[in-house]
Amino acid sequence: MTTHHKAQLAHDPRPAGRLEVRAPFDDSLIATVDTSGAEDVDRALVTAQALFRDRDAWLSVAERIAILERAADRVQEQSEALALAAAREGGKPLADSRAEVARTVDSLRICVDCLRTDDGAKIPMGINAASAGKQAFTLTEPVGVVVALSAFNHPLNLIAHQVGPAIAAGCPVIVKPAEATPLSGFRLVEILHGAGLPPAWCQALVTENTELAERLATDARVGFLTFIGSAKVGWMLRSKLAPGTRCALEHGGAAPVIVAADADLDQAVPKLLKGGYYHAGQVCVSVQRVFAHRAIARELAERLAQGAAQLKVGDPTAEDTDVGPLIRPAEVDRVDEWVSEAVAAGAELLAGGRALSPSTYACTLLYDPPDDCRVSREEIFGPVVCVYPYDDLDAAIDRANALPWAFQAAVFTRDLDLAMHTARRLDASAVMRNEHTAFRVDWMPFAGLRQSGLGVGGIPYTLHDMQVSKLIVLDQAQ
Repeated sequence: MTTHHKAQLAHDPRPAGRLEVRAPFDDSLIATVDTSGAEDVDRALVTAQALFRDRDAWLSVAERIAILERAADRVQEQSEALALAAAREGGKPLADSRAEVARTVDSLRICVDCLRTDDGAKIPMGINAASAGKQAFTLTEPVGVVVALSAFNHPLNLIAHQVGPAIAAGCPVIVKPAEATPLSGFRLVEILHGAGLPPAWCQALVTENTELAERLATDARVGFLTFIGSAKVGWMLRSKLAPGTRCALEHGGAAPVIVAADADLDQAVPKLLKGGYYHAGQVCVSVQRVFAHRAIARELAERLAQGAAQLKVGDPTAEDTDVGPLIRPAEVDRVDEWVSEAVAAGAELLAGGRALSPSTYACTLLYDPPDDCRVSREEIFGPVVCVYPYDDLDAAIDRANALPWAFQAAVFTRDLDLAMHTARRLDASAVMRNEHTAFRVDWMPFAGLRQSGLGVGGIPYTLHDMQVSKLIVLDQAQ
């Protein structure tokens, strides 16, 4: 039986249309969601802006802490239901969806931890004639109305990373979940409201079209835009932001891995399999390009191919599924086109390379595809890993750095000096040693460089971006 969801607005919404939410695995109808038109978008902005302008209505730090703590507890209590719903809605296997729910709990609690330690700074005074008799310190205040546009691939925790810091900072927030996966985001907002957050402080909607989503993001009343999604859309939105609006953009990449000749393959193979095929490769820092020393490249590729062939692809709600579907059938067709192009250009297909159903694609391993193929120069966002043999380490690093994307990278080696040499030369915001590129904990900085993004994610860093510092100067003589 399907459910129906209204927009979560502080006023009584007037639906502009109705969106069907379907399971990517079997296209079954899960729910319907009201979409919002221009009138509701404007009223949501009016509400949020009026709330921000009324300083007497701001939530105290103690109130924000209590709300976030209760919300974290409620997510924990509902964890199994949330995980099952997210797996069905977004296609991420149940085991990984459970991990996402656990991270969501942690994300909300990190917001609380930040608030417990967040403070201003004391500015030195009394050190010359001009500053004599003065004291100065800073206070933190919310930056303004936050608009959060989110992505489908982590439908619960991405919202937590955008909405949680906004609430912690004291910002009214309007969130638009991805059209493919709005239900998890709506459920998290419902949990926040149930935990005591007044509805006006966090409103959720799905716009009736992309033009209206753009209007929401670029409205002059927005103080901060947080966007997770495609680089094409993100950079376009940034170019149209109203003067004074701050933003953070999180896009994708084509994550490189260097595997040295001395690497422990027993350690590297399972980690590369997880990093490459987790959520069918639909992760912005998924392992994509593996540059392996020629002495071990073939062995590594064959072991990865064997492992990829053993991963069970299927229903994401089943306990034994390793890899679920792609978000829509068109993505299956696109991935197959890219793989076929690479094979025709000379890549060796060691595993996969075919659609298993209209919604699923076999975990694929390509050996030495040419550098001008799309699998080598663009983000695959599918279950495909490429292995390239190299003879010279620095030449391999140059190949890894040759794309306009720079996000997270990795190096596998027993040699710490070699690891540091590689880490210093890779274009990346984070380099993992003996760990896959998709490693992340929710308090660490998470940043796309160059075309991969703008600003720094991670709960403490997002919270900082959503605040402004106000300097207070006291003249003790008065």
